[in-house]
Amino acid sequence: MPVMLLDPGMDLTLRPMRYPDFYERYRAAIRNTWTVEEVDLHTDLADLPRMTAQERHLINRLVAFFATGDSIVANNLVLNLYQHVNAPEARLYLSRQLFEEAVHVQFYLTLLDTYLPDLDERIKAFAAIENIPSIRDKADFCFKWIDSLGDLRELRSREDRRAFLLNLICFAACIEGLFFYGAFAYVYWFRSRGLLQGLATGTNWVFRDESMHMEFAFSVVDTVRAEEPGLFDADLDKQVVEMLEEAVAAELAFARDLCGDGMPGMSAEQMRQYLEYVADQRLARLGFGRRYGTANPFAFMELQDVQELANFFERRVSAYQVAVEGNVTFDEAF
Repeated sequence: MPVMLLDPGMDLTLRPMRYPDFYERYRAAIRNTWTVEEVDLHTDLADLPRMTAQERHLINRLVAFFATGDSIVANNLVLNLYQHVNAPEARLYLSRQLFEEAVHVQFYLTLLDTYLPDLDERIKAFAAIENIPSIRDKADFCFKWIDSLGDLRELRSREDRRAFLLNLICFAACIEGLFFYGAFAYVYWFRSRGLLQGLATGTNWVFRDESMHMEFAFSVVDTVRAEEPGLFDADLDKQVVEMLEEAVAAELAFARDLCGDGMPGMSAEQMRQYLEYVADQRLARLGFGRRYGTANPFAFMELQDVQELANFFERRVSAYQVAVEGNVTFDEAF
């Protein structure tokens, strides 16, 4: 009987290759190499003093979330995902993803050091999980799913494999695909107003990495669905929808913290619409029914970012260490 993707074990054989698509994703990620030192934040320093108190509150909260968000994702890669995806070509990609998460953490560390020159403020930002309720609630959501597999070392039963799928879907659709996409919207809102161009440049590169991470995870789900269709039923559908509803609620609480009474072009109500729109995109990609039917309220996410990302693919060594190739696409899920 052929080995399936979630069968226990640690297959080391790359030839014959069972999942060449995973290997091509790894190769595309290598071509996508960038470093934090390439991001120029000097113009941002001139923007920060011109911002309102509410805008400064928003950006401080945002970088505080960034400071720990990708570390949480990296922990789940190491603790749960790598050991259960039994294909060496898939583990190659996960190894590369772990490197990219480390680059993101370095980028966010640099943001904190740049935007918060006061040492005490930086210390508070790094401790956001403990002292900022809206960030603590998002972290608790993440930790619940990191811990959901417990000490599980092998996916022997149907229940084990469904638990793994829920963990993977949570981190792809809810954390990388919703929490971070919500954060990106704030960055691009600033950029649409001519502010924080350095942050937006680095975020473009993080955005592309995260999109590839998410699509890899979804392709793992697709593969498992093809190999073990019996794992997918109405009960799993219900659990995924409930998970995304919980993630939307946590991210909306964060939006209310960041936006207060609202600012021109950015309010908690608009973020609610955007988060529901993104959640529907994730559900549709996973093959589940849409939950909200909400339209994207942010024209700058549909228009300006598409143009910027198109320009990004044309950049060469001056902006990116390795010429970008491959066939990564960005659809309506902004």
